[in-house]
Amino acid sequence: MTSLSVKGAPTEGARTRDRLSGERRRSLTGWAFLIPAALLICVMSFWPMLQAALLSLKTGRGANLNFADPLWYNYERLIDDELFHLTLGNTFIYLIIQVPIMLTIAIVLAVILNNPRLKLKGFWRTAIFLPCAVSLVSYSLVFRTLFADNGFINDMLMSMHLIDEPVRWLAQTGTARFVLILGLLWRWTGYNMIFFLAGLQNIDPSTIEAAKIDGANSFKTFWYVIVPQLKPMILLTAIMSTNGTLQLFDESFNLTQGGPAYTSMSVSHYLYKVSFENNPNFGYASAISYIILILVAVLALIQMKVGDKRD
Repeated sequence: MTSLSVKGAPTEGARTRDRLSGERRRSLTGWAFLIPAALLICVMSFWPMLQAALLSLKTGRGANLNFADPLWYNYERLIDDELFHLTLGNTFIYLIIQVPIMLTIAIVLAVILNNPRLKLKGFWRTAIFLPCAVSLVSYSLVFRTLFADNGFINDMLMSMHLIDEPVRWLAQTGTARFVLILGLLWRWTGYNMIFFLAGLQNIDPSTIEAAKIDGANSFKTFWYVIVPQLKPMILLTAIMSTNGTLQLFDESFNLTQGGPAYTSMSVSHYLYKVSFENNPNFGYASAISYIILILVAVLALIQMKVGDKRD
């Protein structure tokens, strides 16, 4: 049986060429959009990172820099820098205390606001999320005013007869750290809550209903059904929060100014002082920045190894 070809119809070879031409055109279009963005990332991110790596191997003041002898001199100097140890310790205190509390509150709020029977959900979600839209400098100055010696917090506590004299919140190590952590919780809890709300939308309601049918109370349903299904989102927010806390600067700089006696200063704030205030030493500051980078990478890797247990 002989196949008949219709006059004017494209042959199989022509159709293949047209298909390949269309795929190539789409591929070129994709590359045309991708290449400018990739170039910008290289110029704005990777090139400065490379320059900072080279800069961390130099010593000197201001623009008068030369390669150190030995090259790792700035990194050796960090071992004996007590102020670096203090600010790094402060940062880890904020990390260990603030991040778990913040993520716990964010999950609980997300579960509450995900209740379909809750009224005015949009209002409450917006109200809790709104602090993260406030300028970092603005909210730091507001908290500084609230916790001033003659600020609203002291006036309120004294009017309630809980204290006899004003507490010097920002002049004592423990209270200064407390105010800084409180500011971080106020600003970033709502931000993380949005991620958990998004994760809750992907949880099958039938799993929650099945737990209730089996007699699980609200806490057991939350702990054994909801939290395991939120594990990827918990891992994501934990990594982002760790990254952000290790790079903490605005609150330390604007809220406590690193005081008293550097005991609330973050390591990024110390990096700024080394770079621009204390006889600018860009080489040593670059070494500090790479230590922060290594810490972020190591902690993120540990969190992924511990938290990402895929079946």
